[in-house]
Amino acid sequence: MSTLSNALHSSEFVVTSELTPPKGLDLAPLLEKAALLKPYVSAINLTESHAARMAMDPVAVGHLMLDQGVEPIVQMTSRDKNRLAIQASILGACALGISNLVFMGGDPPKNGDHPDAKPVFDLFASQLLEAVRALNNGADLNGNTLNQHTEIFAGAVVNPGASDPDAEIENLHRKIDGGAEFFQTQAVYDVDAFSAFLEKANSPKPILAGIIPIKSVKMAQYMNERIPGVDIPNHLIEKIAAAGEDKDAIVRISIEIAADTIQGLRSVTKGIHVMAIGWEQHIPAMLEQSQN
Repeated sequence: MSTLSNALHSSEFVVTSELTPPKGLDLAPLLEKAALLKPYVSAINLTESHAARMAMDPVAVGHLMLDQGVEPIVQMTSRDKNRLAIQASILGACALGISNLVFMGGDPPKNGDHPDAKPVFDLFASQLLEAVRALNNGADLNGNTLNQHTEIFAGAVVNPGASDPDAEIENLHRKIDGGAEFFQTQAVYDVDAFSAFLEKANSPKPILAGIIPIKSVKMAQYMNERIPGVDIPNHLIEKIAAAGEDKDAIVRISIEIAADTIQGLRSVTKGIHVMAIGWEQHIPAMLEQSQN
């Protein structure tokens, strides 16, 4: 079993994080961040052309991270690959020692740096999970036998702030039926609202609450306006605004907000998924302060 699987089946509070592969070949900065985070996390997500911006294949990056002793969670989207290519990528990841995969649709190409790229979206996330279940059982999605079965620990995503929570919960359970073993969420800023969602969802699988530190008032406003399911309360934005142009104060307050949120989540859910977006060096402080 993977380190992540073992952690999620234990009594510990689980922490995962996320890194974006480079647009190019230089992996040194990413591997340095992975080494920094290694003592604090069970595994690290590697995005697949995040925000539809072309970047190195996360399967390759994940294999190199394993060489550094850091366990990856490779994201796979249906945006760019049909069912043949997705299954081929899953087999390739497994052959390279990657056991954790998390599945999602992905951002439309029109929003990225290749807006003329043709979207694929051959399978829904729940169908991607069904493909993993088939491969783990020794066959492909069409029932054709493999010469050796995979051992993939599959995850998916859920948005607790979705505009239609009932539909989101229905989709969550569809993904569980498809084979999802864990979930990672969109950013959470209201612990009580997230707790209410968890109670209503009644998921038998662990859900890791997303944490994105608020790096500026402008960022908070952008997220509220442009990212579905994100609702950063005004009182948190006002805390950041009170720091003015003092960058050190902004970092300190942002860390405090994240730590307070994590502290509240410790009694609510199984763990967290920290997406620091360039602030990975501050993750240790967020986690340490959350235990005070």
